[in-house]
Amino acid sequence: MRKYIFSVLIALLSLPVIAQQQSQAKVILDKTAEAFRKAGGVKADFTVKAVTNGLVEGAENGTIQLKGEKFVLKTSDIITWFDGKTQWSYVTKNDEVNVSNPTQEELQQINPYTFLYMYQKGFSYKLGATKMYRGKAVWEVVLTARDKKQELERITLFVTKDTYEPLYILLQQRGQQTRNEITITSYQTKQNYADQVFTFDKKQYPNAEVIDLR
Repeated sequence: MRKYIFSVLIALLSLPVIAQQQSQAKVILDKTAEAFRKAGGVKADFTVKAVTNGLVEGAENGTIQLKGEKFVLKTSDIITWFDGKTQWSYVTKNDEVNVSNPTQEELQQINPYTFLYMYQKGFSYKLGATKMYRGKAVWEVVLTARDKKQELERITLFVTKDTYEPLYILLQQRGQQTRNEITITSYQTKQNYADQVFTFDKKQYPNAEVIDLR
């Protein structure tokens, strides 16, 4: 019982600190989202690693082009276009494209930049302890899903303190030992993208089988 009382006391004394951290974390997320909105079109090169118990099980390089909620994601195996409603996923080895209207959860698994919008509801957030990453001063923000049924349980984000650009994103699925670590290796803003960039062009893939899953 005594141990329980001390635990509650410590928790109560920590509440003002936690509240302050949440407030600071929200300010950082707001500024990161605002920097992204002002950036116009964005192009980012990245490396994603699947890590289980500290061991890297696989790694993949890719590029993502973004304009608001629209994006094109390219890796060696797949190209995914999303125009804000419809998603086209072209599988290179099968020469086929799957067409769907993805849910928000499905988008979270594909486009890591959805954290720029989804943090505003469904997640709690706090500041982490990391101060430097790859020689740059960063803010670390940890987002945790409030809904226990949410597949994406936690997001850890490093953003630069001067420009609020993302450098590192860690995605942890609920109940999974494997986590995905995304390192941004190049980040370009003010890219001028036409809306057609974010839709599948059948003329570019004339022999592709189109599978409509909507």
